[in-house]
Amino acid sequence: MFRRWIAIIIIMAGALGARESARAQTEEKKPALDELVYHDGDRVRGHLIEQSGDVLVFRSERFGLLHVPVAEAKVIVAEQSPKVAKQQPEPPGVTKSEAAAGESVAVAPAPFSPRALALLLGRYFGAWHGRFSFSGDMLSDTSDRETVTIESKLERKWTRDEVQLTGRYDFGSVDDARTTDILKADGSYRHDFPRHLFFTYRPTLEWNRNYFVDYQPADYVLLQQELGMGVNLVNTEAHKVRTGISENIFDVWQISQNQHHEQPIESVFGEWEAKLPWRVTLTDRGVYYYSLAKGTSGWENRFEINKKLTETMTVGVRHELRYNDPDLRSSDYHLLRLMLGFDF
Repeated sequence: MFRRWIAIIIIMAGALGARESARAQTEEKKPALDELVYHDGDRVRGHLIEQSGDVLVFRSERFGLLHVPVAEAKVIVAEQSPKVAKQQPEPPGVTKSEAAAGESVAVAPAPFSPRALALLLGRYFGAWHGRFSFSGDMLSDTSDRETVTIESKLERKWTRDEVQLTGRYDFGSVDDARTTDILKADGSYRHDFPRHLFFTYRPTLEWNRNYFVDYQPADYVLLQQELGMGVNLVNTEAHKVRTGISENIFDVWQISQNQHHEQPIESVFGEWEAKLPWRVTLTDRGVYYYSLAKGTSGWENRFEINKKLTETMTVGVRHELRYNDPDLRSSDYHLLRLMLGFDF
């Protein structure tokens, strides 16, 4: 009996020792994390991919691939243990002194891979981040229906400024007859002031090339310009909540009738941005319009949830609503769509 217990203890000790040895080897092989430190004190952990000109390409564990101007942040390269350093061969073009200092080395991605394309676009656009999105479906029952949405987005952030540019094309048909044909472009500029105040300017251009009123063609071009002031209620890394008031100028050109209409509209808006675990982001913007001159009102809202699948691929759901638009010559709509995006 005593020998049996000794044998069991020896076997358990051997198993625990092997487990600890495997765990230690795994920890040794796991590379240390670099730190991207912004000038305002924010820190992001991950790996420095490369420095392309005046832009740092940094792969964050939580936020994916980042392109940050050198003037806005610096990278603290993690020191590697001697065992890990010995296992890594010296890449071409890097001196021994640089390898000993723990300098991060760019690993060339596979040709034509999503990461290679993201790096190529990142070098071209520099400090601008972007996303290409696509959504489409085809259905055949009593009729053949199809819809397609293609969208591109660019954005850049500074310490107190943020710029976003978006272009979108929506197309739909039933039995090869157009039902939707809309080109839309919008921009956004925001500047933060002290005491949590900010200024925003948002131009929107919409060209509806398949719009009818009482079965008569009523295609239009809508230009909306929004000038607003607001306050940052919450401004953290995980959550941002803003609200404010704005003055809007609606210009509508009715193409078929060759007419132009312009009117000012007042509005109140609210915005919410959230970064959740598992690389999920939420954005929501609601606007309530009210005309002091005519007493009419309207509502507009856009909600979007995105999940990063990889460093370059994102899937999201978008819900848009425009009800009782202040200018009755433009169309109301309700949109719910699944989008697949490519980030760079």
